[in-house]
Amino acid sequence: MPIKFRSLLAFAILSMGAHAALAHGPTPQKVEEKIAISAPPATVWQLIKDFGSIGTWHPSVASAKSEGGNASGATRTFTLKSGGGELVESLDDYQEKDMSYGYRLATENDEAFPASFYSDTIQVVPASGGSEVVWGSRFYRADTTNEPPENKNDAAAIKATEDFIKAGLAGIKAKAEGKG
Repeated sequence: MPIKFRSLLAFAILSMGAHAALAHGPTPQKVEEKIAISAPPATVWQLIKDFGSIGTWHPSVASAKSEGGNASGATRTFTLKSGGGELVESLDDYQEKDMSYGYRLATENDEAFPASFYSDTIQVVPASGGSEVVWGSRFYRADTTNEPPENKNDAAAIKATEDFIKAGLAGIKAKAEGKG
């Protein structure tokens, strides 16, 4: 095979790969936040262990209702204070012994929150002087096309997720430490 032809063939193959890589759509994003709390793990867990109790400790939640308790498949529906949008989440995994649970967005509402899907875990762990709450989220932006608008792109989804988690952690800390 002539060198010129091999070079053209190699260029064509590389070009197709680069084009495919650019057109694949969104990639999953990840946020993990932690907060130290001056209270025993059992006290902190008691505050958040009821999947449906998010309205009692999260300052960004105006109201919440739930069905199914802490069983797999349970749901919680809550209204955000900012904008009044409603989110519906479904419980995937509940571990009383590990003081953790995992849940996901069950009904998309990209007008209320700029993510098309998320899957989160929250856990209380012992730490020096009390507890640490670890909250992690994996998600996709609200608009999964290749050129999303600014309010539904990766940056918007990351900021909204970080803000929501940080506010929730601050709410847990304030309640657990008797300041909220």
